[in-house]
Amino acid sequence: MRDVISEKVRQHFAPMSIYKDPNSTDSLFAGRNLPAFVKDFLLKKYLNPDGSIDRGKLTAFLDMVIPKEASEVKDKIGRGDSLTLLVRFIVYIDLVKGVRRFAIPDLGIKLNEGIIPEYVYNQHTGTLVDGERWGIIKLCLMPDDDGKKNHVEMVDYKPFKPYKSVDVAYLREARQSFTTDEWIDLLLSAMEYDADSFENMHQKLEFLTRLFIFVEPRLNVVELAPKGTGKSYVFGNLSKYGWLVSGGKVTRAKLFYDKQKQQNGIIKNHDFTVFDEIQTITFQEPSEIQAALKSYLETGKTTIDNNEFTSECGLMLMGNIQLTSNRLPQSPRYFDALPVYFRESALLDRFHCFIEGWYLPRINKSMIYKGWTINVEYFSEILHALRTENSYGLLFDDLVVYDKKADMRDFKAVKKIATAAMKLLFPHWRSIEDVNFDDFDTYCLQPAIARRGIVKEQCHNIDPEFSTQMLDIRVKVQPSGKFENESNWTL
Repeated sequence: MRDVISEKVRQHFAPMSIYKDPNSTDSLFAGRNLPAFVKDFLLKKYLNPDGSIDRGKLTAFLDMVIPKEASEVKDKIGRGDSLTLLVRFIVYIDLVKGVRRFAIPDLGIKLNEGIIPEYVYNQHTGTLVDGERWGIIKLCLMPDDDGKKNHVEMVDYKPFKPYKSVDVAYLREARQSFTTDEWIDLLLSAMEYDADSFENMHQKLEFLTRLFIFVEPRLNVVELAPKGTGKSYVFGNLSKYGWLVSGGKVTRAKLFYDKQKQQNGIIKNHDFTVFDEIQTITFQEPSEIQAALKSYLETGKTTIDNNEFTSECGLMLMGNIQLTSNRLPQSPRYFDALPVYFRESALLDRFHCFIEGWYLPRINKSMIYKGWTINVEYFSEILHALRTENSYGLLFDDLVVYDKKADMRDFKAVKKIATAAMKLLFPHWRSIEDVNFDDFDTYCLQPAIARRGIVKEQCHNIDPEFSTQMLDIRVKVQPSGKFENESNWTL
């Protein structure tokens, strides 16, 4: 299958294709902690026609814009040299004081040391906004206005966005040349994993469910899995539009809105926020965060100190869970693995989807993909673009029929999960005429019902007043070709 995928990628995604060979590329990036979307951009930039890498030119470029040692940067800037860097940095805009600051945590440049001048900021309206950014920036040491101290100034900036736009129509057209099995394997290869190393289709689909929050706005997910199943890598390396919180202290101000700084939190400007190793994260004033989360998870809005906060960012809780020798949970009460302040049924019921991470394989070196696939930067951009495609949600409404008395929270959850699956697995579906109803039922609707059903069952384990009964929802068009049209059903 790997050869088939490689050939079809080169045929249908030639401009976006890249040859992955972890054995030859790992050493190239040794000592430089770069996410996959940056590595693929660099590999593509120095790719020879035969798929090999011009190692000399790539190494020279890396040495120029990505120093191995943080101390090199401060030393050179301190000597008066200007530096051009490809780097991750954090922006803070204080509109009241008219100050625009940046920090480069990986290089030891703090927020009170970096200044973005007005002319650079004005050149990139809508790009240099609060939050984490990637880009090529030029830095030099400049004196403060009073002449008493110096600061690091960003004198030039080029956003890291190799693809200024991506064409979803192109993706839809290309998808038609792949079978469903081939497309699933392609998606796994784009995530840098070899589909042949998964035991079965169930494992593949469980793994791909992690991408649902990349394509569906405000999809809220819980995943519990043993260590070593690749959770952190997927969310920390495949997209610059997400934020991974790994350990440390989290405040309401950091998540939503900091009144003192008049600054939005990390949820505002990202497609998704992931709490990794949730058991190791300390939440300051958990009751305040819990109250804000309840409102936000339900409607995408919450009020912080009389300020209404809105976002389309999805949230994901990731934690470890103890398993038996058969790799099944030791306890049927899955949510007991979460911190105590998250074990409230009313809060957890607002999460749509549950991923059973214990079915996933432990990642090993043999699972890393080798061959032609689409590069991660293009992959992340197309996933980001699919978020605003509303045709799939409308198509879902045309495809299903459900009980009039159905719980609306359950219905919304099932719709969000199924819509995400449609975007990811069947992006070429535009109308009912395009849809294979068996595939919709098998890959989209039934898994969505099951994943929402787990959330309901676990909420019931915490509070018996929560019902475990799922809504009755079916494919509207039956195999006979007739439409469901019973009086007690909503069409």
